Amino acid sequence: MIFQAYPSREALMAGLATVIADQLRAALARGAATLSVPGGTTPGPVFDLLAQEPLDWARVAVLLNDERWVGEDSPRSNTRLLRERLMQGPAAAAHLVPLYAEAPQPEDRLQELAQGIAPHLPISVLLLGMGADMHTASLFPGADKLAAALSPEAPVLMALRAQAAGGPRITLSARVLQAARHIHILITGPEKRAALDRALTLTPTEAPIRAVLDQSTVHWAE
Repeated sequence: MIFQAYPSREALMAGLATVIADQLRAALARGAATLSVPGGTTPGPVFDLLAQEPLDWARVAVLLNDERWVGEDSPRSNTRLLRERLMQGPAAAAHLVPLYAEAPQPEDRLQELAQGIAPHLPISVLLLGMGADMHTASLFPGADKLAAALSPEAPVLMALRAQAAGGPRITLSARVLQAARHIHILITGPEKRAALDRALTLTPTEAPIRAVLDQSTVHWAE
């Protein structure tokens, strides 16, 4: 693990956006590129900056790490946030790979969505967040299928349920996250820093972020 501390959150967001853009540029020099990102509001400033980068966005596939099983009309939709913050300006030309399809339960469309993701793997640049409970993507401690999602034989996509998840979630499995060429974790504040330090002493079952920490660069600011 590489730990990168920044003097301010503004410096963190700007520095991380530059790093991601440079890595996407290098991937595009070899062919197409896949960028996988988290939902939530924390990475929003990174998305704003990244969207203005002069990349060949038409050859970039953008994929969420995970999604709540809600449509884009819901304020809880990660896809909605992504369209509002990242898929703007030059980045509007990127291909957004869906992680939701209308159905009562994620299991109803899981195979179809996984087939849409497969051509864009491995991920070129992966940006993850981490909760204070040390979850990442929708790999939550105590989730009903966490052991299967952490397995080296896990499928590309899984539907998980956990008390902290607030409803069904669909998530990339740990195997797919680990296979990314570049992995970045974005955290802010003392609580997340303490959680990161604790995760280093635990197993992936106890702290799912642990499954990717050894291959990651962690970007942190107070």
